[in-house]
Amino acid sequence: MPISLTPPARAIDPRGQRFGAAVSAVVLAIAFLLGLPWLAALVGLNLAVSAAFGTRLFLPGRAWPFVRRSLRLGPVEPEHEYPPRFAQALGATFIGLGAVAFLAGFAPVGWLLVGTVVALQTLLAATGICVWCRLYFLRWWVPAAFARLIGRTDRVARLSFGGPLQSPDA
Repeated sequence: MPISLTPPARAIDPRGQRFGAAVSAVVLAIAFLLGLPWLAALVGLNLAVSAAFGTRLFLPGRAWPFVRRSLRLGPVEPEHEYPPRFAQALGATFIGLGAVAFLAGFAPVGWLLVGTVVALQTLLAATGICVWCRLYFLRWWVPAAFARLIGRTDRVARLSFGGPLQSPDA
């Protein structure tokens, strides 16, 4: 049995992710307004760390348990942490590419990439819709959609694709 350095995934409060996205979007907007690409890069680094090691390391969301207790908010149905971690990995990638653009002297391209992350985090914070989380599920959706698109009815089109927590062998 292989040894994994990554802790097992946990169930998380989706409101904490929304809160963290709001804080992160505000910090990135401040970075833009003040012209501080290093601040955007720090947010990207934190997204990368959280994506790699778990959402509990996402610093903008660390205040959520205190806020939840202070407002006496009840529990909600938890969600699996892999889709938000996938989204954080994509956000870190966009901000990382933005940092490369800043270093190469293409600040408008860098801010455009950072702005994409701000827009998607604002959408998550305001509506609960995590576009990049939904991309996580495409690996199960795409094969069936493609089979329907081309009208295949053989064995390939009838394969049952497991949910996000099931292995392909299950």
